[in-house]
Amino acid sequence: MKLASVIGFLGLGIAYIYSQFFRAFLSVLTPELNDQLGATQSNLSTAASVWFVVFGLMQFPVGVMLDKLGPRRTVSYLFGFAGTGGVLLFALATKPWMIIVAMALIGVGCSPVLMGSLFIVARTFAPKQLAVLASWIIAFGNLGNLASASPLAQATETFGWRTVMFVIAISTAIIALLIYFMVKDPEKQETDNTGLAGFITLLKIKALWPILVMGLVLYAPVANLRGLWAGPYLTNVFGADSIVIGKVTLAMGIAMIIGSIAYGPLDKQLNTRKWIIFTGNLVTLLAIALLASFPASSVLAVTVLLIVVGLFGTSYGVIVAHARAFVPTNLTGRGVTLINFTNIFGAGTMQYLTGAVANQHTDPTSIQAYQSVFLTYVVVSGIALTVYLFSTDAKPNAA
Repeated sequence: MKLASVIGFLGLGIAYIYSQFFRAFLSVLTPELNDQLGATQSNLSTAASVWFVVFGLMQFPVGVMLDKLGPRRTVSYLFGFAGTGGVLLFALATKPWMIIVAMALIGVGCSPVLMGSLFIVARTFAPKQLAVLASWIIAFGNLGNLASASPLAQATETFGWRTVMFVIAISTAIIALLIYFMVKDPEKQETDNTGLAGFITLLKIKALWPILVMGLVLYAPVANLRGLWAGPYLTNVFGADSIVIGKVTLAMGIAMIIGSIAYGPLDKQLNTRKWIIFTGNLVTLLAIALLASFPASSVLAVTVLLIVVGLFGTSYGVIVAHARAFVPTNLTGRGVTLINFTNIFGAGTMQYLTGAVANQHTDPTSIQAYQSVFLTYVVVSGIALTVYLFSTDAKPNAA
């Protein structure tokens, strides 16, 4: 790889850190947005959900754009214009609805970032390298999860949230320019010209069906527990304060990075993708089942179980490689974005579903409510794992 290409790929990696940051940073700014804009928890929950919905729906046009325009223009245009514009609107917001619109724009801006990186990897490197490289990219991006916690809180306290967001907006634009001038598109190949209909072609590939079902569930437990349920659960059941919550979620975030890195080389070492994904997600299911069985044990026990979920629930890179093995080369962009859509859509859907489950209880903050939430993840994950048993393995050493 030439130096310019390395710098460009680094720019894509930094953009992915921002993408992870944006999906988790609202909770830290909640007090300021509530005091200064009158933003309620409902407003901010809507804003967070809008980010996921827009991000997920954008995977379809992004897939077409990657195949037709290439990652350089796709990522730099969307991240530069929509991403920068969204962060600027956020910094200038005076009403809660402006936060919601800003998060929608940021979702558009972030939607091609990881896919642009994976597109380059899928087109440039041998198929058996995809899982390890994708896992390492994801591990690198998870630094954004860490940055959205204590570092953001400290920066906000020191400089104010508007100043912080203005700085982020400027840096977003700079990163987009770096991507535009430094990223080198993979060598052009004959591209399928069916546009969005190319996704129908992919859905006709029966080998993808159980992989897509697994994709719907694979990201939801780790994403939802880290970003949605850990804080309220620790507060309502154990009376934990923000310091304790910060330590527990930081530990889980670090586990997610370690897990992503560890998953990377396993498929080549064990010459299987299917059984790595199945085993890892089965361990995740068992950890959540223990949370459901002993929801009021201790903060230490909960921390250990959340760390286990973080370590074993980060097999996304391997499932991308599993799906990619059955995708025609001329549909690479649409293939990787389809699996990404299932992950984001599944995580967003499970947020709504588990929230509805908790609200069925007279007291949605009770131990019984959290037990129901955890059991929902166990049941849904169990169904997905059962379906995934019928998938065809894609052995990397045979690629």
